[in-house]
Amino acid sequence: MNKKVAIIASNGGLFDAYKVFNIATAAAATDQEVAIFFTFEGLNLIHKEANKQLPMPEGKEHFAEGFAKANVPTIPELAAMAQEMGVKFIGCQMTMDVMGLATEDFVDGIEVGGAVTFLEFAKDADVTLTF
Repeated sequence: MNKKVAIIASNGGLFDAYKVFNIATAAAATDQEVAIFFTFEGLNLIHKEANKQLPMPEGKEHFAEGFAKANVPTIPELAAMAQEMGVKFIGCQMTMDVMGLATEDFVDGIEVGGAVTFLEFAKDADVTLTF
């Protein structure tokens, strides 16, 4: 039986996005089943427009040059890569309702659900992480 990795993404900064997608793609690359529950600011990581301009933490602007030199993929590229590898994206229905966002505002292929949807996946996860 495959191992399962459950990730909650509730923060919407650039470093948060790299943490979420790096762990998700590494787990998927090692044949683990992965689901990410995006809630509150974490929804920015899969928002079609917002994920192109996630904020760099203050005082860390020098990382931008390092990312470019190291050929690190952009967040939209990492999100697409994760989905191609079978990572399940779950957008929080309640947060979307509160923020007035619709499924169409996000990258294609997301599932919309509540905490119960995520918990169904996470209840027997081998690893659960929050970013």
